[in-house]
Amino acid sequence: MTYLEQQVLTQVKAIIGNEEQVIGRRGILIPLKKALINEADIRVLIDIVSSDPALAAHLLWRSNTAQAGGIISTKNRSIKDALIRLGQVNIYRYAFSFYLKERLDELKEPYSKLVKGYWTLTENIAVDAVQHLRDIEESDQPIDIDADEVQTLALFSVFGQVITLSAFAFLNAASEKAIALQVIKNLIDTQQQSLSIEAFEALGLDDDLRNEFMVAHNINQTDNPNSAGMVLRHVLAKRNVLINPLAECE
Repeated sequence: MTYLEQQVLTQVKAIIGNEEQVIGRRGILIPLKKALINEADIRVLIDIVSSDPALAAHLLWRSNTAQAGGIISTKNRSIKDALIRLGQVNIYRYAFSFYLKERLDELKEPYSKLVKGYWTLTENIAVDAVQHLRDIEESDQPIDIDADEVQTLALFSVFGQVITLSAFAFLNAASEKAIALQVIKNLIDTQQQSLSIEAFEALGLDDDLRNEFMVAHNINQTDNPNSAGMVLRHVLAKRNVLINPLAECE
């Protein structure tokens, strides 16, 4: 690693640890997270989510995408139905990804185009992951995995790249002299694993998400037959985006 890359890496890590800078609008996320941790009444959650109509519509849409994939049979028609079915972990993951996407949309070129490419890849991976889960269930294999858990995990499948590139964009915007884009590309290529794990921890995402992410990317192994990470690993392997590629014998 060059001296410049080491400097940039240190600065990028500092930005990654700043949730307000990375996510932007936290006015909903903070009370939502507190309410979920405290297992607040569903009416409290409805009030918090409904205070941002765009988020409410997004959660309702996300809660029905698994149904569109054939995994669940009953479509949610109200935000209350959606929140009850999703459960606290998935509610926060979906909300976090929603506000992260909002923040990404504010980036200027050339970062905007690059991040949008990563986000399109993320959405495609999510669709493929839900479809793969459906295929497993239709093959009558004994499996008990929540479709939203698979979908939320998939939405974080290239989380490290997205967060790192975003942090670099903020860093360059504040710098007097622009840093070449190739520098951050090199860091993403060589430091993807550590940057991804650091982002999960710094931004307060749940441990299960981080652990299943590591299973999905073949960094950690599991004997759990109901691992959402193992479902996602199949999709990531087909797309050749595993952080730790599978051995040829696998």
